[in-house]
Formats: sequence, C-alpha cells, structure tokens
Amino acid sequence: MFKQQRVVIDNIQPQLESGNFFIKRTEGESVSVTAEVLPDGHDVIQAELLYKHEGDKKYAEVRMEHLGNDVYGAEFKVNKKGFYNYKVRGWVDYALNWQHGTDAKLGDGQQLKSELLDGIQYLKFLTKKVTEKEKTVLKDWISQFEDESRYEEAVENAVSLQLKNWFVAHPQRLLANESKELQVYVDRKKANFSTWYEFFPRSSSPEPNKHGTFKDCEKLLPRIAKMGFDTLYFPPVHPIGEVNRKGKNNTVNALDGDSGVPWGIGSKHGGHKAIHPELGSEKDFRKLIKKASDLGIEVAMDLAFQAAPDHPYVTEHPEWFRKRPDGTIQYAENPPKKYQDIVNFYFETKDYKALWKELLSVTLHWVDFGVTIFRVDNPHTKPYYFWNWLITEVKKDHPDVLFLAEAFSRPKVMQQLAKQGFSQSYTYFTWRVSKHELIEYVTELTQTDMREYYRPNFWPNTPDINPYHLQGANESTHIIRYALAATLSGNLGIYGPVFEYMETAAMPGKEEYLDCEKYEVRHWDWSQENVITRLITKINQVRHDHPALQQTNNIQFCQIANDNLIAFYKWNDDRTDEMLIIISLDSQYMQQGTVQLPLQELNGNQGGAIAIKDEITQNEYHWHEEWNFVELHPNLPFHLFHIKK
Repeated sequence: MFKQQRVVIDNIQPQLESGNFFIKRTEGESVSVTAEVLPDGHDVIQAELLYKHEGDKKYAEVRMEHLGNDVYGAEFKVNKKGFYNYKVRGWVDYALNWQHGTDAKLGDGQQLKSELLDGIQYLKFLTKKVTEKEKTVLKDWISQFEDESRYEEAVENAVSLQLKNWFVAHPQRLLANESKELQVYVDRKKANFSTWYEFFPRSSSPEPNKHGTFKDCEKLLPRIAKMGFDTLYFPPVHPIGEVNRKGKNNTVNALDGDSGVPWGIGSKHGGHKAIHPELGSEKDFRKLIKKASDLGIEVAMDLAFQAAPDHPYVTEHPEWFRKRPDGTIQYAENPPKKYQDIVNFYFETKDYKALWKELLSVTLHWVDFGVTIFRVDNPHTKPYYFWNWLITEVKKDHPDVLFLAEAFSRPKVMQQLAKQGFSQSYTYFTWRVSKHELIEYVTELTQTDMREYYRPNFWPNTPDINPYHLQGANESTHIIRYALAATLSGNLGIYGPVFEYMETAAMPGKEEYLDCEKYEVRHWDWSQENVITRLITKINQVRHDHPALQQTNNIQFCQIANDNLIAFYKWNDDRTDEMLIIISLDSQYMQQGTVQLPLQELNGNQGGAIAIKDEITQNEYHWHEEWNFVELHPNLPFHLFHIKK
C-alpha cells in the first residue's frame, strides 16, 4: 500500500525484540526514549513522543529534542501500575522549514517578497490555534506580509523567535508518520527494592524435636522486622507427600518420623490449596499474614507446580501426568539427580486448558489470603507461554502481585522468563566472587538491554545452594557477601538463620548443606545475636534510608588499583541521593587502595572538598582530591559513604 510520507522513524530505544516483549518500570520512574527520525533532503523536521496509560483514552505528547546525528530524545514518567503504550511521531515541519529558509535568504541579502506571501498560509493556520490576543497579532502580521510598504516589519516578524515558538507549539503535522506502539509494564516500587528473608516455618518451634507452627512464626516476626527485612519467604506450606518420601540428607527411604521435602506437595491431607496440618489452620495463616503486614513485612509464598505421587490431582486428573510404558507415572528427574518424591505436571496433555486454569486458581486462592508475592520454583521446567498467560491473568485484577523466578539455568532461559513477565529473577551473583567477575556481571545486568526487563535479586545462599566460598567461611566472608548483595542490587535475600549463624557444613564435594532443612526439621536458637545480625540490621537500615541503594541500574564502578577492593558510585534518578561504596573482598587481611572519585558525575565538582559520611560508623570526611586513600579490615570490610550535598 502506498503511503505519502517523508519521514522515516527507526531504531526506537528502549524496546525488546522489535516490541515483541514489553520493558519494565516501577511507579514514579521515567522512560527515556530515543529514535532516529530523518527525512529525505534537508528539510526541518519535528518529532514527538506519544504515551498513555492503558486506562487513558488520549495520548499525551512530549516534543523530542534533537540530540545530533538524526537522533531525537524525550522521556515520560510512569505514575500508575499497569501497561503504558508509547510511540514516536515525526513529520516535515513546513512552517519551520519556511522560516529557516527565509532566515537564510535574509542573511544572504535576498529580497523576500515571494517568501512573505508564501508564509501567509502558515500564519493563517496559527490563527486557528492561538488565543484571541495572539490572533490579533497574527492578523496584523498577515497584513504586513501582504503590504510592501511594511516590508521591514514583516521581515523582522517572519524570522522572529516569537513566531518560531508559535510554530513549535502548534505544529501542522502534515504527512506525519508514526511508529508502531511499544509497551512498558509498571509494577509497584517493591519490584525494584525488596529485602527477603527465608526460613522454614516447620523449624520455627522454640522447643527441640517439635514441628513449628504459624503461631511460632508469628513470634519471630519482630526479629525479622528489627533486622530490616520487608519480605518473609516460606518454602511450600502444603501437605507433604508420603509415597516415596525422602529421608534426611536426601536418602531415598524415609524413616518413621521423617518430615519429607516441602516441594513434594500433596497427600491425603490435600494439595496445593491446603495447608500442612502441623503448621496450623487457614485462620492461623491469615493471622500470620496480617501480623507481618502490621510490621511492614509481606509474606511470600512458594509457587511450586509439581506434585507428590499421592497428591489428590493424581487420582482426580491422571491425564495431567505422564505415564511410562509400564503404566507408572514418570517421576521428576534432572539426570543424574532423581526426585522420586515428585511427579511433574504433563503440560503436553490434551487437557492442558483445564490444567492451566486449575494452576491459575491455585495462585488466586492464595492471593485471596493476602499473598502478593510468589517465589516460583523451577519456572524454567514449565512452558514459557504458560507463565506469560498466568502472570497476565493474575495482574489483570491484582497488579500488586509480584513473581520471583527461581531459575538458576542458562542465561537465555533466565532472560526469557523475565521477558515473559516475571517481576524479579534469581541471578548468578551466588557464584560471582572476584572483582572482575562481579564488575563484569553487574555491568551486563545494568549496561545492556537487560536493564530494561531483568530485575535481579541477589542471594548469597539458598536452601539448594551452599556455595563453596561460604563452606567453612569466617564471619568476615559472610559480611562481605551480604554487603555486596545489599549494595549492588536493589533486591536481595538470604536463607536464614543458616546464613547469619554461619551454618555452612556441606555434603562432601557438593554445594549442598549437610543436614539440610529441605529434608528435616531443624531447631534454632532464634534469640541469638552476633556481629553478622547487627551488621545486617545496619546495612538494611542504610538501604531503607537511601534511595540510591533502592535500585540496581544507576551504578558506575570506580577505579581503585587493588583487586581485593571494589568501589562503585550509585545514585537515584534525580541525583538527590548519591552513595560511594567500597568493599574489601579479602576476609583475612587488611587491604589498602586509592579510589578515584567520579567528579564529573558529582555535579561537575572539579574543585573544593567532597563531604562524605560513613553510614555505618557515622564518621565524616572531607576529600579534597580526585584520588583518595582508603583502608579496610576484615572486622568491618566495607564503607557505605553518603556523598553529602
């Protein structure tokens, strides 16, 4: 089809894969858009950014600024949850082009009688757009353009800034071209900034050898709130299967009294919509969620879409599970690992629509309890498009609900899950230890298009992962890992009290915990405090107080000539809060170095002192030079410097 257009719009950024996926923001953030907008020839063009929330009828318009080399840019702010649409419009601006040509000819000493007559059409268009007072002025100018005796006045007004401003404010947009619509999804702010604490509710009892309850968990809420955590994540709280139940340390045959793996969901007591009877009642769970909310904590549930062999679904819907040639149901495997206590849903079933709807109803069942955050177990083992559908359906009526993808898998797999709609994602931080590894990984997350859709959540440990560098590690190592997670990423989490109590005994040669809570009830002295708990509390308070640390993407690594020291500068979008973080990666010895201040970013401050305050020790310093000496010791291996204005 022929289209009479003279402007090409190309390379709009940000966008993902030609708009096949939406980018992400949180409430109050901005979307900075650039595009290549170019005409044939040398005519003056204009471009504008159009955007609207999905609930709005009309687009708002923002004129784009020419940034050079035919690139135009503008930004808009997103203040409501849900989808925003945005696109770019460009056109040859014949009025501005006329004025530009007129000015050029005037500078060359040419007579402009014909040009003035040509310009009348543009003034007449303006008279339909401006105020009555301005209309009177324009009508007088039209008379000037027609009257040779008023030539000097006419020429002066023809090239005036006032007329240019009118042209810009009231464009005619002849033969305008528009790009296709792109989308940004806006979550609540917690998608960018959250501090997670995970523990097994069955290990919450103050009495040894006794199964914990939700009421026991309630008593631990003040401890978690005091430490500064705003998200409490529970592994599955459903009935645990009895068929093929695993024993302690993942033994195949459970002994009498073995509690089983919480991810082996379903038994005679119910399935995904039921609660393990030893934890308490639905009423107890609702009360726990409410008490946590009163303390500023949200309870995150585990969404594990798999079943134990004795799950009610297996008999009620056998078509939802894959059978082997001998007629038995295929249990879960990740060769050479075997999970005999778990059977996977068969997503290729012909009855897939009923399966999908049931899993959606499971999710909404817990949303009705007040759950607004889900940690999703192994999402990469279910169809990507299933997650896109489920997350979209949930968010239609519950836009506050967030989904964390637990997928320690291949990079493209993890990225695809984020593109399909997951609000946050686990990362490789758990295994990034050296300065080079950390800088390379964070740079990938924040300086590529991953920054537009992948919200990282940094976990130093999980029940599944006891990383080698934490096995037998000292207090300083744990502090370093927490400080890195808490300052490099807006979202972080720990599995406790294993982390803060340094319970790192491992299965020989594996990144797995010895006597892991996945397979047994553990007893903890929850009243214990130590240096790690106190420093976690302080670090979390600093995160709470400083918007610069409540996001991930605004980061710049600073030069410091010591591979055992890492330094970086972070800021919030409007730079009203700026932090300089310096962390030693050496848990054994003192480290020294000279860090380069990012003076150009610090409002171009090329002279005078920079005032900084260590938010942990409260010590204040005034640095007068670009390069400054620092020294860190294993007992306090980091500086959290607030750059004071």
